[in-house]
Parts: sequence; C-alpha cells; structure tokens
Amino acid sequence: MHLSGVRTLVVGMARSGLACVELLRSQGALVRATDAKPEAGAPLEALGVPFAAQCPAVFNDCDLIVVSPGVPYDLPELEAARGRGVRVTGEVELAGAFLKGPVIGVTGSNGKTTTTALTGHILREAGIPVQVGGNIGVAVSAMVAASRDDQWNVLELSSFQLETMAEFRAGIGVALNVTPDHLDRHKTMAAYSAAKARLFETQRAGDFAVLNADDAECVGYASRTAASPLWFSASRAITPGVWIEDGALWFDGERVMTLSEIPLRGMHNAENTMAAAAAARLAGASIPAIASAVRSFQGVEHRLEFVRNLRGVNYYNDSKATNVDATMKALDAFEGRLFVILGGKDKGSDYTALRAVLERKARAVLLIGAAAPKIREQLAAALGPRLKDCETLGNAVAEAHREASEGDTILLAPACASFDQFDNFEHRGRVFKELVNRLESRG
Repeated sequence: MHLSGVRTLVVGMARSGLACVELLRSQGALVRATDAKPEAGAPLEALGVPFAAQCPAVFNDCDLIVVSPGVPYDLPELEAARGRGVRVTGEVELAGAFLKGPVIGVTGSNGKTTTTALTGHILREAGIPVQVGGNIGVAVSAMVAASRDDQWNVLELSSFQLETMAEFRAGIGVALNVTPDHLDRHKTMAAYSAAKARLFETQRAGDFAVLNADDAECVGYASRTAASPLWFSASRAITPGVWIEDGALWFDGERVMTLSEIPLRGMHNAENTMAAAAAARLAGASIPAIASAVRSFQGVEHRLEFVRNLRGVNYYNDSKATNVDATMKALDAFEGRLFVILGGKDKGSDYTALRAVLERKARAVLLIGAAAPKIREQLAAALGPRLKDCETLGNAVAEAHREASEGDTILLAPACASFDQFDNFEHRGRVFKELVNRLESRG
C-alpha cells in the first residue's frame, strides 16, 4: 500500500489510534487525528500531528480515513465520506498491509484473550518465533516494526476490528464461540456473527480455520471460507481436530494430556486449550511441546484470576466477563456457595439466562452500576432477597466480606461492560483486586 503524501484522518485516539498515527507517519502519510474527547489529542502534541475535536467538518479534505475499533463503522460522518468516494478502513486492516510474517487470528465472544495468550506461550516455549497483540496488549500497528517474515503474529481480533476487513488475511483463523454480545453496537446477532465471519471470508486455499464443532455459528463459518477446517469439540471425537475423551485431550487420535493437567479452571478453558493447541500444531509445535507449555501457563489477568484466600473465603477476579455467556462460563467453574458481583454498563443483554444457575449456586448477587435496575428486574423472580443493591464495587466487596463464611467464594463476573464507573475492564479488575487485598480478617 502506497501512503506517501496521502491525506489521512485517524478517528479515535485510544491505544490503537495512537499506534496507527505512528505507522502512517512512518509511511509518509499526511496525518490528522480526531476524537470525541477533546483531551484525547494531548499525546499528539509532541508528534506535531494536527488534532481537532470530532465534528462533521473534520471528515472533509482527506483521501483515507482510518477508524479505531471503538468507533462505530456506521457513524454518519463515515457514511458521508464513503459517499464522496473516500476510502474508510480499520486500524487492523491498515496494519495488515505492512505486517510481515504469517498470522494466527483468534476471535469469539469469550475466551479470545486466554486463547491468544496461550497460543503465543506455546509457540514461544516450542522455540517458534512469535509476537502477540491485537485486541490484547499491543495494537497491530505497533507490531509492524518488530515483525519478521519468519515470525508468527498471534492476534486477538474483536468484532469491532473484524467488521472493517477487506483484504486482511490470517493463515490460521480461530473461532471459539459466538454468543450474544455488543448488540448495542451491532444491533442484531446476524450482524455480530457476520462481523466475525470476515476473519474466514478473507482466507484462501491453503489456510486453516480452527472451528468449534459444538457451536452452530462457528460450524457455519466452514461454508464461508476457502480455508481447510480443523475442528475442536468438548462433546465428541472429530477429525481432523482436537477433542475430549476419557478425561483427556486428543489430537487426531494422539493423546495430548489429561484435563487435570490444564492449570485453568472450567470446561470453557479446556475448549480454549484445544483451540490454542490446534493453532499451535498447525504453526509447527509438536504434541509434546504443546502439552509441556500448557502445563506451565499461568493464565491471564482478569480472567478467572485467583486473588487471595482470606479466612477460608476465596476471591476471584473475572472482570473480563463482560457479557452473559462469559459470566455463565465463570459460574460453571464453581460448585456453589458464591457471592457474585454483577453489573456495569448494559450492552443490550438478556440476564434471564443467569436465573437458574444463580438460583442453584449463589448465596447472594451483589448489583452494581448502571445496569443494576435491569438485572434486578430480570432476576428478582428467581432470587428475591438474595439480590443486594450495592451501587459501587467497593460497597459490593465490603458487603460480601461481611457476609461470607469459610468455604464461600466471592466472584467478580459482571456480565456487563465497565464504562459506567471505570475506564475499561482492566481498570475494574485492578480496583477489585486492590479492594480485596486491603481487606483484613475479622477477629
């Protein structure tokens, strides 16, 4: 892609947007930037990049517009620009044109970060050159400079990043699951699933699609790609693929490891491990190397992360459980006696799916944030007095600490976004851990 002298506007100045500005400048583009928050332009001052608060006029006089993942792709100003013939693309699509080395792209409603991190860990432990980024850690634009032809790029890819895909290509695409999420932005499940399908629609013959054989949407992606499918299943043997049988993981009939050797809680993490194993095997890792690396994997912060045990009460941080299905998976990882913290910014979710499991396993459900009234309305019939209105995370932790007894578990698994009270789910998780680590034993 030739960008020298191209008048380019970058929309959205979070991590991806800033990295995109740097990449565009390195390619000789004439770069301007905008964001709905006027203060977001501060980091650009040292670079000498013009910045203006977002308004319709900002979108004029440019040849290319690059949007960050957090910016809705159907923004009226973007629709108008497309109507004028201006090319509008996403940060990952742009970066992909300059990224050296093959790509493993990981998508799904839940488990993306763990699977991406685990895949990278397996390849590193197997001695295969790799770098990890995308929706996790480092923006793809920031990975370009360090990329090499002989190095794998393992990328977590969200629906926001995938909806702008046109030519971006993953040699290995992974779809973990597709359940309702981000419907406040995508509006319908069909549109949400279609965004994720772009990862597979841009693949070519000779590529591979690692797909969950137990998820109907993922199965459907096999007919939308030129790549060869490789399946994983928690319910049955399937070839070519990875499956669970007799308490162990099997890869095309070869035993990989027992489930008890996987250091991550929950069946959903067994599924994540199967997907990571499949991708790593396709990238050249041996079965023994995969098993050894999985055993040494320490997990990812904010994903069913054990925080501490205080007076026989366990505290777990699953702040990344930002939708109902993720919370369901977190709840499934525990036998019961739970104090569950729910709430935050609603994403158009239906919380009634949580009724039965919470009725069985929760001693109390502590409601926080803007979504609390909706969650209470949808769960009240099943949980009644077990629902506690706490408003803030601090109040919820204090309430759980007062009421919990030895053998109980306090679980932050909010089923909501964090943006009503926190900067992001990482911020929410860090605050939870700080609150928990400041608790003192009751005398």
